[in-house]
Amino acid sequence: MKLRRYNSNDIREIIGLFYDTVHTVNAADYTEEQLEAWASGEVDADAWNRSFLEHVTYVAVEEDENNTAGEIVIGFADMDRSGYLDRLYVHKDHQRQGVASALCDRLEKEIEADRYLTHASITARPFFEKRGYKTVREQQVERNGVLLTNYVMERKNDGRW
Repeated sequence: MKLRRYNSNDIREIIGLFYDTVHTVNAADYTEEQLEAWASGEVDADAWNRSFLEHVTYVAVEEDENNTAGEIVIGFADMDRSGYLDRLYVHKDHQRQGVASALCDRLEKEIEADRYLTHASITARPFFEKRGYKTVREQQVERNGVLLTNYVMERKNDGRW
């Protein structure tokens, strides 16, 4: 696995990875209705691309001889300059292999913020707790008329890496 900066050519692969990850990895913690509201397959690719380009965005890739690009995206994450981690998703076949940790490490080292903040799913909450994030509050967010539980979590930047 290697990490590299996002480029606009990654958008379609990322959208597919997002949909697949939500509908498989998060299925243990959310209902089918919630999963469909969260990731319906209808993503505004232009808006996501603009957001990724405005944020610091990395993709985790692996070599793939069957792919014309020579690599496949196995994870991605983006953070704005304030330290808000917007998205972090890892392919279902690459869970618990250090991909998410590598992406977060890179972003947290590159973005010098007093604190890091994210809205973590039920599924992701234990991952962030292991990284030293604390739950600020549980919240209900509405997606397409359906409520989903997530957690506002933060970690103070103590400068130790």
